[in-house]
Amino acid sequence: MFENNSMFETDYNYNEAKIIIFGAPFDSTTSFRPGTRFASKTMRSESYGLEYYSPAQDFDLIDVPFFDAGDLILPLGDSKKTLNIIEDYVSQVMADEKFPLMIGGEHLLTLAPVSVAQKKYGDIALIHFDAHADLRDEYLGVKLSHASVVRRISEVLNSDSIFQFGIRSGDKKEFEFAKENTHLQKFNFDGLDDVIKKIKDRHVYFTLDLDVLDPSIFPGTGTPEPCGVNFLDLMNASFKIFDNCNVVGFDMMELSPPYDPSGISTAVALKLLREFLIRINKKFISEKSF
Repeated sequence: MFENNSMFETDYNYNEAKIIIFGAPFDSTTSFRPGTRFASKTMRSESYGLEYYSPAQDFDLIDVPFFDAGDLILPLGDSKKTLNIIEDYVSQVMADEKFPLMIGGEHLLTLAPVSVAQKKYGDIALIHFDAHADLRDEYLGVKLSHASVVRRISEVLNSDSIFQFGIRSGDKKEFEFAKENTHLQKFNFDGLDDVIKKIKDRHVYFTLDLDVLDPSIFPGTGTPEPCGVNFLDLMNASFKIFDNCNVVGFDMMELSPPYDPSGISTAVALKLLREFLIRINKKFISEKSF
């Protein structure tokens, strides 16, 4: 007998799976506290400690056909090459009509799958949950930064395509930019139902920076911000997106395990991942998308 080191001990192979998980261990542009490069490996090693049955959804993760591809080998310090590697892999996954689920890693990396999705599907929309606006044009002279990822995405997507929620941090210029270029909701998920109705006929990429959670719930992140949302509100808001939008890709970013030695933040991330895997799979079953 050998230990299964895959996320949640999944034993589905790539061809059998509908959802493809992969880790993106890169944090070279992190502006405050690094460590997100360890998120996917830590989640994988700790996932055996979480029950696979979801009381919230009355469903067992064992019955969800997903594949854990492991971690991409990324060149720390080279943002452009890293983004290219992720683009190549996501392109393969999407070409095979599968659903990419990236575990970061810093938030800059979201630029890669969004760019692939835009090329494949055309006019996609971005739903962005985060504590930070990520709309700086550059940070310390660097344009490819986790502090500027949504600004870079705004240069890839068509206008009226970016919808931000939970935002409670950024400089004044970021919020001024948002007034003209994105739909930004401060502090919470108010208005999400209206946004879902607005984009229900479009392909959607959903990116979740876990620091949207209050640091009392999720301290293990590089740039914690007080006055965040709670676990249930985040889970239910995400369910609305998976249930009612044509989501073609998803990522969970910015868990930094070294800053929460208790392991609570990793447990929170894993429980969300379990619930999301089940919810995405239920949508696939209902639509017979695969």
